[in-house]
Amino acid sequence: MDISFNSKLYLLLGLFIGLIVGMNLLGSKIVGLFGLSVSVAIFMVPLTFLITDIVAEVYGKKLAKQFVLTAIATVVLVLLFMAVFIVLEPHPRFTFDEEYKTVFSVSARIMVASMIAFAFAQFHDIWAFEFWKRKTHGKYLWLRNNLSTAISQGIDTFVFMMIAFYQVTPQFDLFFILQLAFPYYLLKVGFAALDTPFVYLGVQWLKK
Repeated sequence: MDISFNSKLYLLLGLFIGLIVGMNLLGSKIVGLFGLSVSVAIFMVPLTFLITDIVAEVYGKKLAKQFVLTAIATVVLVLLFMAVFIVLEPHPRFTFDEEYKTVFSVSARIMVASMIAFAFAQFHDIWAFEFWKRKTHGKYLWLRNNLSTAISQGIDTFVFMMIAFYQVTPQFDLFFILQLAFPYYLLKVGFAALDTPFVYLGVQWLKK
């Protein structure tokens, strides 16, 4: 099948990249949810796994990996520009430079943690989805979607927490980080499970 000019794939790729960039730009805000302090990015993360699962189901893991690599390249480019723009001397007419720096200044450790966790989680999700697809002979899409995403969300959560926060203070030892990460992980898996009907809808839409 020629996928070079598939407008639906372009749409999915645009949404995927937009979500990844949005997670990095908007995710610094913390909100309360079910008694937990969570990043607003938690509402966007499950949608990225949803998109790669839909693409992998219809077109295979190779194209899904290309989605991930394209998103990583885009985020790296955006972050490089962000680092430059933050230090540029503002024009006198721009009176919100400190606020600009406050909003967009994210520590290098957080950026690196986010991208490494995202890459590991997405590549595992694509591999696991294909693995379960072979094991189930292409059946039980709901099971494959949830099995691959559940483990991948765990990788994303724990890798990020370890790289971003391990030993930033003596309190942040391995046990403390696991205590922080586990409820957050369960919440992400819960959100991801809710997207199962949308996987079926997305696959049918893309196949048409």
